[in-house]
Amino acid sequence: MQQLQFQGNHYTIGQKWGRMLKQNKIHLMESVPFQETEERRQFVETCLPFYQRFCPDILAEIQGIADGQEISVKRLQSVLFGMYCLMPEEPHCSSFLVRNKSGVFLGRNSDFLTITEERCMNIRYSFDDAGHYDFLGNTTAFVEMEDGINQYGLAIALTSVAPYKVQPGINVGMLLRLVLERCKSVDDAIVLITQIPHVGSGTLVIGDAQQQGILVELSPDKMAIRRLEKEQDCLIATNMFNLPEMKTFNRLPEDTWFAEERYHTMTHYLSENLETIDLKQSQELLSGKFGFMCEYDRSTGKDTVWSCVYDLQSSEIFRSAGNPSRNEFQQDKGFS
Repeated sequence: MQQLQFQGNHYTIGQKWGRMLKQNKIHLMESVPFQETEERRQFVETCLPFYQRFCPDILAEIQGIADGQEISVKRLQSVLFGMYCLMPEEPHCSSFLVRNKSGVFLGRNSDFLTITEERCMNIRYSFDDAGHYDFLGNTTAFVEMEDGINQYGLAIALTSVAPYKVQPGINVGMLLRLVLERCKSVDDAIVLITQIPHVGSGTLVIGDAQQQGILVELSPDKMAIRRLEKEQDCLIATNMFNLPEMKTFNRLPEDTWFAEERYHTMTHYLSENLETIDLKQSQELLSGKFGFMCEYDRSTGKDTVWSCVYDLQSSEIFRSAGNPSRNEFQQDKGFS
């Protein structure tokens, strides 16, 4: 898993990274594991107005990468805008948020193809642009993020859900990044998320330094939000909708990467250990100590490619740069 630090405005961050890759003979489009199609190109054009309206700075970063790579920005947009909706294979992940007397902990496993392991990135963004918050995030791709925490102690994690349809809008990975850059609290995140059209389906688990937390299940037609309500409470997500009002939108693929088993493991363990789970036990839960979470057969090309636990009281971050059953959690530098 690569570790990078970006500093500057959005365009210069993208340009410097794109140029650095090119100087090292790395061409981003050569590593894309699917073909560029006319469908994707047309889809980019329908989504572009939403990116121009809601996240022009992210568009500037993509333009910078394209300029650094000396390629058409449309090619990068066709990759990034279609994630979580037009992909032949999506990340299959697990996340939870728990609050008790020990604190508030957000945990996430990122399950994906083993061929992506060396390209996964842990990135610290520090912005010169006014109104954008510094954050640390993880991704199987680039620009879009899949989990992370910002300078105000707001942490967030996504899971993909197979879409029953797609529409012009912004995908869940870009939405997650917007939350990290622009929101100080769960309430800020709710306002932002409800303003933006969602291109496909997915979930977000979000917690903040004030010990507030939500689960968001979103689709093109409907969105549902559940809050941490009691002093001891939890929220759980895998690659399917579980809130009653969202289940009708499930279109589970034949291969769910054990989404039901992972959900059962977290639900069962947290129901019995809600009062006592702490940072160490959160790591053990993600490591598969209490039931199936990451025990993939690598010969199938599947595995957990990283795992993270965020302590929202201290803003401490613990990350396993690989399958957590084989790779120890190490502390990342946070913002405290």
